[in-house]
Amino acid sequence: MENLEEKTRYILKKYGISANKSLGQNFLINQQVVDNIIEASEISEEDLIIEIGPGLGTLTESLLECAGKVIAIELDERMIKILKDRFFMYENFEIINDDVLKVDLAELIKKEKSENNLKNVKIVANLPYYITTPIIMKLLEEELDIQSITVMIQKEVADRLIAIPGEEYTGAITYSVYYYAEAESIMIVEKNSFIPEPEVQSKVIKLKIRKEPIADLKNKDLFFKIIKTSFMQRRKTLINALVNGGIFKDKVQAKLIFEKLGFDVNIRGEKLSIQDYAKLCEALQ
Repeated sequence: MENLEEKTRYILKKYGISANKSLGQNFLINQQVVDNIIEASEISEEDLIIEIGPGLGTLTESLLECAGKVIAIELDERMIKILKDRFFMYENFEIINDDVLKVDLAELIKKEKSENNLKNVKIVANLPYYITTPIIMKLLEEELDIQSITVMIQKEVADRLIAIPGEEYTGAITYSVYYYAEAESIMIVEKNSFIPEPEVQSKVIKLKIRKEPIADLKNKDLFFKIIKTSFMQRRKTLINALVNGGIFKDKVQAKLIFEKLGFDVNIRGEKLSIQDYAKLCEALQ
């Protein structure tokens, strides 16, 4: 096969399949993007790689050459046969035919590390765009024993995930990602890097999981509840959003706490830093 596009078209034709729109499938045909994802992931033979949604195995092939072991989690049964046919020669390859949101990743990682003497665990994936956020949040909130997450996702979502809280593109999810990880942009991926072409640009990002939390929280649930409530009514001032959302009893209580913390009573939620929200959380307790 001369190039990745020819190879991909050949595989699709051989197995008589096309992209499943409901699963958000677009097949990557740009070798440079594959190479950049592999390089950004910094993979060694001591690493366990969990690949989510490997599809035809475009990334998988390169991952298997570098990693100690690759576990591919794939929901589409049509892809399972292709992956088995393509990589049956690799002893360091395993497939799980399931929805990643239902997989007990903590148990899987614990088992693999002890049985195969692997040091680090990294997530590498070209994620289905329709389910990007739930997957990222599962990986972060379950506080898994992973070192990094290198993924290709929709550019618009990527910009929110890797923003610095309080800056442009800030959303509720920005604070969650920032709390758990250091984020960086790797590259923008144009639409013509896929077949079929998606309607949006894509972006490769890397999240390095923090060893120490960036904010000292005594009540993490309340902290994230406050942030979520702040962004449910973005056009309102933070005080109004939090009163309407039941975080404060009333505006009197809200204004007292804001004055005590030195916050502008007219400030909006996206203007607060993660430390500001931590102070607000502590004051409410």
